[in-house]
This record gives sequence, structure tokens and C-alpha cells, in this order.
Amino acid sequence: MPNFIYIATSLDGFIARQDGSIDWLNHIENPEGSDYGYQDFISEIDAVVMGRGTYEMVVKFGIFPYTCPVFVLSTTLKQLKAKAGKVTVLSKDPPAIVKELNSMGYRNLYVDGGKTIQGFLHFNLIDEMIITKIPVLLGSGIPLFGRLDHELKFRHIETIIYKNGLVKSHYEKISNKRDYRGF
Repeated sequence: MPNFIYIATSLDGFIARQDGSIDWLNHIENPEGSDYGYQDFISEIDAVVMGRGTYEMVVKFGIFPYTCPVFVLSTTLKQLKAKAGKVTVLSKDPPAIVKELNSMGYRNLYVDGGKTIQGFLHFNLIDEMIITKIPVLLGSGIPLFGRLDHELKFRHIETIIYKNGLVKSHYEKISNKRDYRGF
């Protein structure tokens, strides 16, 4: 029942500008028209779990990009701006969300949004991370990672370096210390 992150960050670790803008992602040259493995990734996902801010950003894209169910975490969101059958609002902590979604048959969860990812990491509920570094320094913004009360260990699976300078790395959580090979 893995929970995944698939996200881009600036070199200095930000996923968005301070105001939530991701306009800096629009300036990436992509002469080959690559999706950087996104379709392969999303085809394995049963459901998406995202924060309210990320949901509001996605709705602005015009075309709702998900065919699988989407669960938006919010205590304030009252009205959905996308097709109601695809989107459900939840107001629970990450362990309760995972338990509920797994009981509904959703096993491969894509976790998206800074605060949501940080919340899932706090409860050690992220199993794999695919992080693409974009060669830009934003200087400030919304960080991917936040403070943790405990160390989490991941094993590097692979890194792909694209011709346009993007560097995509895949990490897998190490579930017990015997698996840890150190660094």
C-alpha cells in the first residue's frame, strides 16, 4: 500500500513561490516534448491526495488532469470547483486518511502539495519519492520538506539526467535498519 510523491523542486528546494505560483516551471525548455515519466507514474496510481492550495492551483489549469479519484484535504473548503464525482473533501490526519482510502480499495496513493507531503512524512507515510530538480534558484518560496521530529531513511533507486538539465531522482523508504546501507 505505497504512498508516493512525484514533484518538482527548484535547486534550493522550493516547490512554489511564496504566493503559491509555479510560473517558473513554464520556462523549462522541452524540445523532445517529454513528460518526464509522468504518464507511466500516474497510470499506476489509484487515487490522489492533495492539499487545498494544490487543488486550487490545479483547477486553474482549465482541464482537470486526473482520471482517478482525488481527495482534497481541507478544513475550510466548502465548494468544489471540479467535477464532484472525481473530487472528495476530507478533513482527517494522514494515518486516518490512509486507513480510510485503503479500506475503499485505493492502494497506490499519490500525495501532492507541500503541507500535505510534510504531514504524511511526519507520520512516516511516504514510501517512494520521485523528485525532479529544476535548474533554477528561487531564493524563497514554499519548501518541499519541513521540520521532522525523527529521521526518515530512503534508498536511492535511480537518477535520470535530461538533456535540458532536469535531474529526476527516485527514492524508496527503508522500512527497517537491516536494509539501510548507510552513506
